[in-house]
Amino acid sequence: MKWLILGALLGLLIAFPSLLALVVALVAAVASQPVVVAFALGLVARPWLHGLRRWAR
Repeated sequence: MKWLILGALLGLLIAFPSLLALVVALVAAVASQPVVVAFALGLVARPWLHGLRRWAR
C-alpha cells in the first residue's frame, strides 16, 4: 500500500512539477508538530515491538 501511495505521489510530481512546493510545505507543516511526529514514529516502530505475552498457567 505504501508503494502505491509513493508511486501516485511521484506520478503527480512528474505530471505537475509545481506540486513539489506544496508537498514540501505540507511535510514541513506536519514535521513541525511534535505529536504528529511521535505518532508517525510509533506507527513505524510498531511492527518491531513485541507485545507483552500472557503468563503461562
